Amino acid sequence: MKFSDQGREVPVFSSENAYHFIKEQVDFGPRVPNTAAHRNTILYLNNHFRETAGNSAVYVQSFQTVAYGDTLNLFNLIASFAPQKSDRILLAAHWDTRPMAELDPDDPDSPIPGADDGGSGVGVLMELASIFAEHEPPVGVDIILFDGEDYGKPSDLDNYFLGSRHWGENPPVPGYKPRFGILLDMVGGTGAVFPREGYSMRFAPDLVNEIWSVAAEFGFGELFSDERGGFIQDDHIIVERLTGIPMINIIHHRVDALGTVHFPFYWHTHEDNMDIIDRDVLQAVGEVLLELIYNRIPS
Repeated sequence: MKFSDQGREVPVFSSENAYHFIKEQVDFGPRVPNTAAHRNTILYLNNHFRETAGNSAVYVQSFQTVAYGDTLNLFNLIASFAPQKSDRILLAAHWDTRPMAELDPDDPDSPIPGADDGGSGVGVLMELASIFAEHEPPVGVDIILFDGEDYGKPSDLDNYFLGSRHWGENPPVPGYKPRFGILLDMVGGTGAVFPREGYSMRFAPDLVNEIWSVAAEFGFGELFSDERGGFIQDDHIIVERLTGIPMINIIHHRVDALGTVHFPFYWHTHEDNMDIIDRDVLQAVGEVLLELIYNRIPS
């Protein structure tokens, strides 16, 4: 796909609103499947997207999965904006949080707050939904919040990405083929940097190049680093493999000289709380996405 400046007006993103949406999620507690916090959060998310997209444009895909001997009750949420448009794009994040903080030196067995890892991507998408409700986008936009992304034990990839696996294997809309997908994962943390993730460059290099170009134009070149990132196992791989949708991942990580991927210091610890959420990072991500959606996608 070739992108270009379409001369369209772009709405304003509010990082304060996104921050508020993240805090409301964190205030429920860790969003671990089969907990009260998890159930309360999906009700909260469902209400927000029904208010913004409309009741008929929101679908909660409920399903059960057995993991480590437990039957998990899981929920993907799908909201469609400008549903009458056949030309569509996909935006996604995961809304669950990790049931263990295995990298925390003091309390590795308790679930993490998940302000950035889970909460930030959802918060940005909630603010985008509010904007889409007031300013119809020039292309149809589908938002998917995947559940069960972070349930697996370390190195057990079979029990990660439970929601995207179920959605890809049980598509609510058969034959759904948006132009592309964008996954947001850890997009609000202090000291964030988003290099060009490896699978993203394999799946949709033109899309990556356009987003990173927009970021550079807007003065966010240090955040959207021009460096090549690592190959991150995440929901975008599952989506591409099961559906063929070219999907990229905007995710906070670094790669050292030996090619080893490093996530932020608070990753999978209890420090992933509201103290590490940076409104400036949220603002940059929101502005870049809005410019892409409203002004760079040709009709």
